[in-house]
Amino acid sequence: MKDMLVRLVELPDVAELEKKLLEKEKIVFRRAIAPEKHLVSEWVMEHFGAYWQSEVEVAFSRQPVSVWLSQSGNRILGFACYESTARNFFGPTGTIESERGKGIGKILLIKSLESLREMGYAYAIIGGVGPAEFYEKAVGAKIIEGSEVSVYENLLRKI
Repeated sequence: MKDMLVRLVELPDVAELEKKLLEKEKIVFRRAIAPEKHLVSEWVMEHFGAYWQSEVEVAFSRQPVSVWLSQSGNRILGFACYESTARNFFGPTGTIESERGKGIGKILLIKSLESLREMGYAYAIIGGVGPAEFYEKAVGAKIIEGSEVSVYENLLRKI
């Protein structure tokens, strides 16, 4: 999987989409806070696995916490991290299958990228991309040629 580069200067505005999801489906988007680390970590493990759980736990060690959540009531629908595996990296991110296609992932992506921009970055890296088309369409991300060998190259794996 390759990495992608995103220009942070002119990110799309998702305020209307966020407002629509709040009004129609009571979906709230917010930065996670420390007391919920165990709940978010367990949820990510259950839905996305141990590697992403590890990255989420690192993101909770940041100040401010570098995890964005979407929730409906007390139910987590999606998450997005930044500056977890490497500086200026976006990811991991995921939305539960039943909620995909509503724009939740796009809002979480853009909120995370806005957070990176607020830190002073002009560009961000999306590491080890799966759905490149999503990132191209959502934020104009471009593949970084030669990035097949990445920070994940020598990742330890359970045998």
